[in-house]
Amino acid sequence: MPGGGPIPGSDFLQLRPEQAPAKGLTGWLTDGLRAAVVDGRLAAGARMPATRQLAGELGVSRGVVVDAYQRLLDEGLISAHTGVGTVVTYRGRRPVAGTDRRPETGELRLPLPTPPGIDLDLSPGVPDLSAFPRTAWLRAERAVLGAAGGGDLGYGDPGGTPALRRELVAWLARTRGVQAEADDVIVVGGVAQALALLAQTLRAAGTTAVAVEDPGSRGARDQLGHWGVRAVGVEVDDQGVRVDELAATGRSTVLLTPAHQFPTGVVLSPARRVALLDWAHTTGGLVIEDDYDAEHRYDRAPVAALQAGAPDHVAYTGSTSKSLAPGMRLGWLIAPRRLQPALLAAKHASDLGNPALPQLVLARLLAVGDYERHLRTVRARQRRRRDALLAGLREHLPGARVEGVAAGLHLLITLPGAVPLPAPGPPDGAENQRPAMEDDVVLAERVARTGVRVQPLSWHRHRPGVPGLVLGYAAHTPDRLTEAAARIGRALGARDRAGQNR
Repeated sequence: MPGGGPIPGSDFLQLRPEQAPAKGLTGWLTDGLRAAVVDGRLAAGARMPATRQLAGELGVSRGVVVDAYQRLLDEGLISAHTGVGTVVTYRGRRPVAGTDRRPETGELRLPLPTPPGIDLDLSPGVPDLSAFPRTAWLRAERAVLGAAGGGDLGYGDPGGTPALRRELVAWLARTRGVQAEADDVIVVGGVAQALALLAQTLRAAGTTAVAVEDPGSRGARDQLGHWGVRAVGVEVDDQGVRVDELAATGRSTVLLTPAHQFPTGVVLSPARRVALLDWAHTTGGLVIEDDYDAEHRYDRAPVAALQAGAPDHVAYTGSTSKSLAPGMRLGWLIAPRRLQPALLAAKHASDLGNPALPQLVLARLLAVGDYERHLRTVRARQRRRRDALLAGLREHLPGARVEGVAAGLHLLITLPGAVPLPAPGPPDGAENQRPAMEDDVVLAERVARTGVRVQPLSWHRHRPGVPGLVLGYAAHTPDRLTEAAARIGRALGARDRAGQNR
């Protein structure tokens, strides 16, 4: 330009820093690079410019480029390796708006009608996949393969490899108070398979319905239903499941998430724990304890597992889906011994047993302490993400009420002025009543129009109740969660202010 120097810019994606906000260079660059990856301009395998080179072309500090690359690395869109450089790893476009996968089962559920353009998916239950401990896993896998004999990789016990069962029993006893021996453990393909095996076993013994939390995991409810076991809702309040209502159902089996109830986030109170175990001992009932995210408590140590208080009446299940990755399909089931023969038979008939190599690798990670080191790292990261979302909601949606304890990978917010609509038509029985369409679905649709996906609480209800929104935060960096909160505030601010003025 006459009378001035050249305008900095890069031929790479035609990036022009003069288009960035005055104090937002890193966010501007991150957004531009992310958009290019997602829309396919930067395909999987494409090499990113060196940070020093791109910084020089843009006329910005190298730290801006380094920070932007780190955010994309955290989101799993790129990878960086010595001697290879920085390479795009994301494959395919983001899921089409309007579809959703149940985090508990991975099955497609009926879509929430939303326009296209979702770029911040806050569906609950999705962990930070970029945090997967690749280096530790590869190191353990090499060690396992170097030491494994032929028998280790053949057809084995359908209950799991002895090494993993031993390590799991020791780890669960130390961290969750679980009382069991190695032979009591059945290694399963996640909690979904544990529920499938339990449902098949219970159904074969004549159980056609079990009690579940209301609200409670829709995925778990659907999983039971697939195997012919009907779910009967029992109210959850600020102390957890109502044991008096459970007893009134007459059901002998109940499925619970006592350490961090999904989706309300409450912890089963000491008095309710005592009452629940009294119910189990008195009636001979069975409690299915889904300990789905006990590793993620941020303010204190989690409460001990229920199983420790009644091993003969609790079927305890958990998995690595929230701690490593759901695609690992690694979980465990520790059931009362009277049920174990039937459960093992069902497991054998299902798949002959889980793959041996991942079991042996997880056993080594537990044995050398790498798994617990990974959990400590992830907990610190997830706490920062939760704090960022909470701070954003306080700023942009001050009337929202956050429910539950500081734990897990999601939080629940309720809003003043949001009221449930009456259930359509006459109920078809208290146990089989269909959930009402509540206006939290409308709220979720409004949020979706800003590009943010959230789940309405009513998706997880049996009966009408207080509306709310369930927000997952584990899969996004703090800056993206701050942006999500701002968009949610823009979408719901008018409703929020109206509720405060009532």
